[in-house]
Amino acid sequence: MTWTKKDILDIESLSRDEITMLLETASGLKEISERSIKKVPTLRGKTIVLFFMEPSTRTRISFDIAAKRLSADSISISASTSSIVKGETLIDTARNIEAMRPDILVIRHSSAGAPHLIAKHLSVSVVNAGDGMHAHPTQALLDMLSVREVKKEISGLNVAIVGDIAHSRVARSNIIGFSRMGAHVTIAGPPTMIPAGIEALGTTVAASVDAAIENADVIMMLRIQKERQKRFLMPSEREYAVRYGLNKSRLACIRPDALIMHPGPINRGVEIAPEAADGPNSIILEQVTNGVALRMAVFYLLAGGVRNADSD
Repeated sequence: MTWTKKDILDIESLSRDEITMLLETASGLKEISERSIKKVPTLRGKTIVLFFMEPSTRTRISFDIAAKRLSADSISISASTSSIVKGETLIDTARNIEAMRPDILVIRHSSAGAPHLIAKHLSVSVVNAGDGMHAHPTQALLDMLSVREVKKEISGLNVAIVGDIAHSRVARSNIIGFSRMGAHVTIAGPPTMIPAGIEALGTTVAASVDAAIENADVIMMLRIQKERQKRFLMPSEREYAVRYGLNKSRLACIRPDALIMHPGPINRGVEIAPEAADGPNSIILEQVTNGVALRMAVFYLLAGGVRNADSD
């Protein structure tokens, strides 16, 4: 199989074979980060622009490191340093960036669909680094990579996603991704944070957190997305922690081999207790490590790979 897609905008548009190709490519590239000299010349001469219009730590840095590990030139732009603050439209800004002939544009935007809009107007490859409450494809892919490393297969696994489902682009992308790869996905959280009709994405809504995690092979905890809620949808964080958090008592009831995940940033003592975040079942830091490998795979397949790689 060869890679043919120009953009990576969401999980919905990726087939099972394409997801597998991304995961296997990332697995092969991961060892580069273990070398004493963490760089290969694969994408030498390529230019990648990181356009982040929302705050980010893990995602932005891992995209930047991924580009540098493959010897691509990476340039970062934020909303506050772009001409958008002067009144320029997003499309005009993107077209001006494209006129400088980059190879890939990575964008994070607070509005759902912004990367898709840009991709329609540009010939350069576009990667969605998170758009509003809609999608975060590379996060879902690195999550699948992290599970696959430990469990070997995703098909047949029981995956529980717990927390603020309604406002989480990570939840949406992971529900679609894990379901497409053959896992059974169950979600749980406060009724005020479970969107109506979510079952259409291929998931089951559990009656309680305890029911969701009881037989789960993978437990993914999500933080409360306060920045996207018009008002806090629980009486207090303390009540949320008691009723929906992965605390010590719930931790004692999970399967011994269950994996504990979190896309970050974590709020200790709210959705996840320190004993869960730092315990032997946790692969939270492995997710961060795999984020670099997965994004290297994204760049390799879009700007290099089999499709249009230049011979050295």
